Amino acid sequence: MTLHDGDRDALHRVLHARRDVRTGFVDTPVDDERLHRVLEAAHAAPSVGFSQPWDFLVLRSPELRAELAELAEQQRRDFAASLPAARARRFAGLRVEAIREAPLGIVVTCDPTRGGRHVLGRHTQPRMAAHSVAGAVQNLWLAARAEDLGVGWVSFFRERELAALLGERVGLPQHLEVVAYLCVGHVAAFADEPELATAGWAHRRPLAWAVHEENWGHHHVDPLDETIAALADLDTTGGEAAAREHLTRMTVPPGALGGVAELGVRLAGLANSCPPPLPEPAVVAVFAGDHGVHARGVTPWPQEVTTQMVATFLAGGAAVNAFAATVGAEVQVVDVGVAAELEAAPGLLPRKIRAGTRDMTVEPAMTRDEARAALRAGIEAARDLVTAGNRLLVTGDMGIANTTASAALVAAFTGADAATVTGRGTGIDDATHARKVAVVAEALALHRPGPADPLGALAAVGGLEHAGLAGFLLGAAALRTPVVLDGVVSGAAALVAAAMAPTASHAWIAGHRSVEPAHTLALEHLGLAPTLDLGLRVGEGTGALLAVPVVTAAARALADVATFDAAGVTEKELEGETP
Repeated sequence: MTLHDGDRDALHRVLHARRDVRTGFVDTPVDDERLHRVLEAAHAAPSVGFSQPWDFLVLRSPELRAELAELAEQQRRDFAASLPAARARRFAGLRVEAIREAPLGIVVTCDPTRGGRHVLGRHTQPRMAAHSVAGAVQNLWLAARAEDLGVGWVSFFRERELAALLGERVGLPQHLEVVAYLCVGHVAAFADEPELATAGWAHRRPLAWAVHEENWGHHHVDPLDETIAALADLDTTGGEAAAREHLTRMTVPPGALGGVAELGVRLAGLANSCPPPLPEPAVVAVFAGDHGVHARGVTPWPQEVTTQMVATFLAGGAAVNAFAATVGAEVQVVDVGVAAELEAAPGLLPRKIRAGTRDMTVEPAMTRDEARAALRAGIEAARDLVTAGNRLLVTGDMGIANTTASAALVAAFTGADAATVTGRGTGIDDATHARKVAVVAEALALHRPGPADPLGALAAVGGLEHAGLAGFLLGAAALRTPVVLDGVVSGAAALVAAAMAPTASHAWIAGHRSVEPAHTLALEHLGLAPTLDLGLRVGEGTGALLAVPVVTAAARALADVATFDAAGVTEKELEGETP
């Protein structure tokens, strides 16, 4: 069969027009001929060993579909209860299924025994049968779109519970796996964009992020170069001007909102609109890595505490988890350099570049290539979290001895000496502090890092979590997404990122001022005023999380506080004017 140009163009139009439909189903029946064409297209899908392991159960009964909808609703409530508060609010406004409204339900099943024992390709990959069924679902979906039928894939089912109910009601054999429940029917209209994208739940990931050339991580355009190039054009003046003008008309005295107003201006500038979007949901990314300089005795804590604390984060028992729950934020741990193999767990992003850095007093902590790789990991973490629908990013960190590397980085980018930048970290005694100062001075003397070569400085005396955080800050700024910075580790990473792309700092908000002296120096060098000053030195993202409600309030003020005209409030008379 030869495809002509018109066929090819039509195929691509259908591919791009496919939508997961949850709303707008109408009562028009689906005629049998049209349904047969759709199912015939699904049946033409490729399958492992040509086993065709699918079957299609067509459900028309309103009573049965209502019972299925109740099952999905219960599981929808269970999912909502698991979400952070801001995510739960967003989820509450989504329509995620139309089991009752669509005139048809189609259950697509997989029979893993189809074809017997010797199906080609299934011996070594038994899940290939279910993967083949997913291809049949896609064929069905595309054919339905070509027939002007909407399809919605309902994923709010526990598969065995759904199979058991269908077994009781319609005799579904229990050795079958239910791959999909599809709502099918005519719709009033098809949306231009996926509904989850227009609702702000998630965004489309660009193809360039997903294509790797020859080696994993090698893209047609390097993400770091692409991000820095994008930041060259980051202009915030229009949104800032609109916000400042709006502030003059709000029913609060001029200047009365203080730093909150300045946060609102920063958010409006970044969004290039006033009011700016509400900065929620929020997610804190805790970048974790170990440090070779730990061997120099700069902290009394053993290195394995990094791994133990990561496990605590993932179990929900750390300070960052408590604070995140308080402000309704999600916690994600990004392993860029923990000196141990971490088991897969919900909330863990495995992005390890190497198992900890080298001792910076002996050799560079990282090679330049390793530093670039960690920067790219941070950029991609920011991209993924923004694509997932987060509108506010928060920085966090974990790594025993990371305040030593932070002090060295701050000294490198500000010109301060080792004694000035080196604090007491987790509360070290005088002897350990003196040793820590000497170690920082030794590393600075060996490498002589400076802002003229930010990548070189990062590689020489930084940590893998610093590099990941710097990429995270750059990636967020390129996507015009605000980031709340935590303490000294984030501040040191921000100095690196600002040296690479100065305009990126428009996206950054200093969540708080930590007690580490290097943090104050970093904030002053960056021109960032701390939102809070509570004497914290926990790290992990705790101080930044406490600032999240203030950032949210700044956006709400611009959106919700009435203007004099709207509220009917008389403005103050200007001096020199006749009443």
